[in-house]
Amino acid sequence: MCGIIGYIGNNNAVPIILEGLRKLEYRGYDSAGIAVLNKGKISLSKRKGKIADLENSIKKKKFLGNPGLGHTRWATHGDPSDINAHPHADCSGKIAVVHNGIIENYASLRQLLEEEGHLFKSSTDTEVFPHLIEKFYKGDLLKAVQEALALIEGAYAFAVICEDEPDKIIAARLGSPLVVGIGKNGNFFVASDTVAIVKYTRRVIYLDDGEIAVITPKGYHITDIHNGKKKKEVENITWSLEKITKDGFSHYMFKEICQQDQTVYDAMRGRILKKQSKIKLGGLESPLKWFDKKPKPPTGLDCLLNAKKIIIVACGTSWHAGLIGKYMFENILGIPAQVEYASEARYKNFIVDENSVVIGISQSGETADTISALREAKKKKAVTLGLVNCVGSTIARETHAGIYLHAGPEIGVASTKAFTSQVCILALITLLMGQEKHLINKEKSKRIINSILKIPIQIGKILKESNSILKIARKYAHLNNFLYLGRGYNFPVALEGALKLKEISYIHAEGYPAAEMKHGPIALIDKNMPVVFIATDTENQIYKKIVSNIEEVKSRHGQVIAISSEGNNSIKKIVDSAITVPKTLDFLTPLLTVIPLQLFAYHIAVLRGCDVDKPRNLAKSVTVE
Repeated sequence: MCGIIGYIGNNNAVPIILEGLRKLEYRGYDSAGIAVLNKGKISLSKRKGKIADLENSIKKKKFLGNPGLGHTRWATHGDPSDINAHPHADCSGKIAVVHNGIIENYASLRQLLEEEGHLFKSSTDTEVFPHLIEKFYKGDLLKAVQEALALIEGAYAFAVICEDEPDKIIAARLGSPLVVGIGKNGNFFVASDTVAIVKYTRRVIYLDDGEIAVITPKGYHITDIHNGKKKKEVENITWSLEKITKDGFSHYMFKEICQQDQTVYDAMRGRILKKQSKIKLGGLESPLKWFDKKPKPPTGLDCLLNAKKIIIVACGTSWHAGLIGKYMFENILGIPAQVEYASEARYKNFIVDENSVVIGISQSGETADTISALREAKKKKAVTLGLVNCVGSTIARETHAGIYLHAGPEIGVASTKAFTSQVCILALITLLMGQEKHLINKEKSKRIINSILKIPIQIGKILKESNSILKIARKYAHLNNFLYLGRGYNFPVALEGALKLKEISYIHAEGYPAAEMKHGPIALIDKNMPVVFIATDTENQIYKKIVSNIEEVKSRHGQVIAISSEGNNSIKKIVDSAITVPKTLDFLTPLLTVIPLQLFAYHIAVLRGCDVDKPRNLAKSVTVE
């Protein structure tokens, strides 16, 4: 991993590749490289560090040609270095390869190849692939790639060029996303993410697992390892290039935080029928894809309403959204639900059957562990639903049904707007199910819908307090440990607030249910340990308990930052810093309480001089284990 861009056509590939790499920077990387065919020879340049370092090294040479490949690397095997950066070449230097994913059996393949006399330069897993192609190459690049792929175990998205066949790029996918872009006048592209090529074309083909694309200036065809012909639909990218610019904001993350009044509205737009006090989720109400029940396939909503078990699988921020969804299903609907870390679900005895519904949540729709957990669920005959942001993603294509977030491209590595969109959709699903099960009558539905419709305006009100939150951030930015505490629906928000601070400011932070503080974490509290409490007073019984927890922290000289409800002046008297959010229904509070925590983390990270959009060691879409 982390980013691939390739081009073949009528122009010099170098500026196109560099532009694509810059668009892929948001995914996180530690090095970058480029390979082009120039006068029949492969020219290769790669550098540890930023794309600007690569670009400066290219300027010193006559670096041009066509076709070309580019790559941004996020280290998995071998430390970040010039030599470990992609592309990688074979012994002859005639074959160049870029790769996302992990070759799990690379050690045994490398030993075999070294015994045959192949010389390796890097410590990466990827380098075995060009040497395998070299081993099998007898004048047919596609055949050599197919034979090499037959020996590979693990996940991959590969792109390959060869001096002996200068008119083609071979691309292959298994477990890591890859898309073919169809330009005009004989210009074609391959990329791991559509953001890299949307400037040049909106017409794309999403490769599925096991597929291989052969791309030439005259066209393309899709096959597989056995030369089977594949018919693929050409799809259109619907979002605009402007969506991936900063629009005057200092960082993509800040822009995305500030977009949430709009993105939450977009998540609910067209899905709330206010006059009828009804919810309409077309993705759940259409017949299930690939379902063989006759005479009439069920809908995703049918399956949810009849499920004996609902399991949510996700990772990171999406897992926190899923935990809020679990609370909604259980508290409002009385339906037992569980939330699994996808990375754990796929390797344990994942107990699901045909009476289970498994919901996969992922911003990118390409999270490797979540995809694998959903595939395992499908093997066991469970119905799978996807909650994703990226149209055409693997989860969107492989699940039986699902709902798009409509949040637009999320460039910042630390997810913000996707989280609130996920929570919003989970609230709509809960309300729809409650109506269908006759647990929520029309009058209650009307009250809930009115509250949901106010959320974007309320988010906008919180966003206007960014400068006030900055002032609070300045008081604490020098400290290196934080606790985040919440109860009920706001316990997952505490987890998410702590995660955001860790991700972008590198401060150690932990989230806990507030009452669990007494079971260990209280030992850490002193004047250098700020504690962030999410203390909205929607639920008075829980609120009183949280106030008691605050007093326990204060009695141990801890500094308290509270996220509280508007109009609650009493809490300001017992805390060091207070941030208020508008009042709403209890289960909707996460949509509001998370916003100041995102801003707080952002401001602290900027004050500490951190690279907010590309935090160290992180990648945007975790497509490897």
